[in-house]
Amino acid sequence: MHATVCDIIADLVQNSVEAGASLVELIVQTEPDKMNITVADNGKGMDEATLAKSMDPFYSEAGKHDHRRVGLGLPLLMQTVEASGGKADIRSEPGKGTTVEFNFDTRNIDMPPFGDLSDTALVLMASRGEHELILRRTTPADAYTVRRSELIATLGDLETSGNLILARQYMRSQEQNLIQ
Repeated sequence: MHATVCDIIADLVQNSVEAGASLVELIVQTEPDKMNITVADNGKGMDEATLAKSMDPFYSEAGKHDHRRVGLGLPLLMQTVEASGGKADIRSEPGKGTTVEFNFDTRNIDMPPFGDLSDTALVLMASRGEHELILRRTTPADAYTVRRSELIATLGDLETSGNLILARQYMRSQEQNLIQ
């Protein structure tokens, strides 16, 4: 299983970028007893046969990984969601993209820890490529949105240490200022 929910998020967003997405939307909604997460992209998508194969931990798209032929991300997501009383739905269409929606009952003893969303989001925002990543984070009383393009427009880049420090402070402040 994944160590944290943020590990799942990182894996899914990375899959989106590797699938050629120019736009990835990450929505994280927390409620007192439930957590809902959506990762939607406009990447190359999958047909029904490929989507079915993607649930096999011993399947990985040819050429995706240089030294291994396994793809554990989606099978581990499904195992984690099932073990913790949640649900998952994956929709994909060739040429249009993929949407992964899943939720957890946060009271379930098998729910993995959430992790550090601000650091996870920063790593994803700082990844190379020309994609847009939009993080929408909501609680019942508050919300924030961070766009990769806005961070880059404000800071100049997300590769130099000074800019990464500023981006990290900003991401942490957004998460810390949420009204639960």
